Amino acid sequence: MYDPALLTTLSAVARCGSFDLAAAQLSITQSAVSQRIKTLEDRVGTVLIERGTPSLPTAAGARLIRHADEVSLLEQQLARDMALAEAQAAPVRIAVNADSLDTWVLPALANCDGLLFDLVVDDQDHSARWLRQGDVAAAITSRADPIQGCDSFPLGALRYRATASPAFMARHFSDGVTDTALRAAPALTYSRRDRLQQDWAAAQLGKRVPLATHLLPSTVGFVTASLLGLGWGMNPEPLVRDMLEDGQLVEVIADSPLETPLYWQISRITAKPLKKLTEEIRAAARNALL
Repeated sequence: MYDPALLTTLSAVARCGSFDLAAAQLSITQSAVSQRIKTLEDRVGTVLIERGTPSLPTAAGARLIRHADEVSLLEQQLARDMALAEAQAAPVRIAVNADSLDTWVLPALANCDGLLFDLVVDDQDHSARWLRQGDVAAAITSRADPIQGCDSFPLGALRYRATASPAFMARHFSDGVTDTALRAAPALTYSRRDRLQQDWAAAQLGKRVPLATHLLPSTVGFVTASLLGLGWGMNPEPLVRDMLEDGQLVEVIADSPLETPLYWQISRITAKPLKKLTEEIRAAARNALL
């Protein structure tokens, strides 16, 4: 059993990124923070914080922080169950894809009092690994089958439209959306893990083709870049619906959406204290997804 004060200090250093900011948050001296971290490292037998700018948790440190977060959530739930004095806000780390974050997730989080969110933004095809590694309590993922120790809830599908500006279409696809044209026309890709553009192109052509692409890690930036004619990209339908209707954007190929099923996976250890969060995520998904 680890001293809660030591675990709280470890979490504060990791989240603040420095010992002095953690000291200010905890209302103790920086030397006290350093001593607590050293005490915990001596007890565990390994380095928990890589000192630097910023100071970051090691793999062992991240696992201990996850444990501390789980304990905090369970204590908060106990306080509610026993009608004790109102518990402090508990930190909860979840993985979410950027498109969901920018289209429908934030209202769900706003309806959950008593939680401090630490959001890990990752592609929906890869967010499950954060759960598998024990780094987050829950994740929005494209993986349907439950990860060991987790429950999985279907949320619906987020619809994407391959969109570009009319000027871009005239410049690159004047003779139609052919194999040659798609290879040459600049695409927009969120990250090297983003396969949406590749998957859509393969579905249209019946084969996979290499795409010339910009790397642009911003959901809103995707829309802006499309409007400016920088490239074509798979934009979430909720973000571009009005722009398609008024002609600022057009579909690269009409009526050719790509739908990505999404699931909410949550650790069973924290499922009860995060029941409200699960309810809000599922309710928001019902209103926003197919």
